[in-house]
Amino acid sequence: MTRPSSSTLDSPVTISVVFVHGLLSGVCSRGLPVDAFLADAGIDPALLERAGARVTADQYVGLFQSLTDRLDDDLLGFLSQPLRRGSFALVVRSAAGEDTLERAMRRAARTFGLLQTDVELQLVQAGSLAGLTLRFANPSIAQRVPLHELLLRVFWRLFAWLAGGKLPVARFDFAFPSPSYASSYGRIFTTALHFEQQQSGFWFDADRLARPVRRDKAAVKAFLADARSNVIVPPRADLISTRVRSHLQYAQPTWPDLAATAEALHMAASTLQKRLAADGTSFQALKDALRRDLAIVRLNTSAVPLVTLANELGFADSAAFQRAFKSWTGSAPGAYRRSGA
Repeated sequence: MTRPSSSTLDSPVTISVVFVHGLLSGVCSRGLPVDAFLADAGIDPALLERAGARVTADQYVGLFQSLTDRLDDDLLGFLSQPLRRGSFALVVRSAAGEDTLERAMRRAARTFGLLQTDVELQLVQAGSLAGLTLRFANPSIAQRVPLHELLLRVFWRLFAWLAGGKLPVARFDFAFPSPSYASSYGRIFTTALHFEQQQSGFWFDADRLARPVRRDKAAVKAFLADARSNVIVPPRADLISTRVRSHLQYAQPTWPDLAATAEALHMAASTLQKRLAADGTSFQALKDALRRDLAIVRLNTSAVPLVTLANELGFADSAAFQRAFKSWTGSAPGAYRRSGA
């Protein structure tokens, strides 16, 4: 079996097309065409019509960059006035200059409030938990669900970075009903989800507010150099499912079964099954998701023949791979290759 190229071993991540729609919703609400943004990112517009479609992390980040650059707006046309490019960098630099996480969060909230007036970041406490919540001054802006999603993920990831790389969240609150695509939230919002709340926000152990912020100018510069990836690409969750996915990825091209994987992780197969079920997944689901993500990345970044790709992914033949791929994404592999060309 041919071993995949090293690029395919770099934690392939793909993003549901519903989040592509989310990034585009600000410009769509203004009646602006989206073709130029999609072309910049190498995304075939036809994928937007396919419910099961996915794009690579690079395409997703490329779309975010195209939107911010072409619109000169760090919040992609969601607010009543553009948040000029460089505004997020200003928020990051102001927060990184503080000595504790609490002061950093309060400084970030103040700076963000000076740059726009549609939404306020509020640091609050309730018992043993602290929360960062969103308070909207403009009711029409508050109705934009993708904006809630974007702000929560961006500021959670920013403050986690300031706190040393991790900020475990007890729960995420959303001030809207559970959307039809809520099953896709798991990779992005990696804990309990509460919908139809008074305000959107995230909650964490209040003791963490006293944690020191140790981010010097060099660290800030490095973070901002890849800020879009740092704040919008789904984070790695510290779960048994993550360990299984990593083992399957780096065991290629052998694609070990459940028993072999459990042995490699030093546990019984039955224990692994139970722990995966607690994560809301299964061994086969993880294996299929990894094969799907690897396939999408390879189709978008190489001219690998489908027969070779099927072999790399552990399928008996090209036909079996193509059937599986269509069941995963709703599209044939060739459609992804054309979209990435």
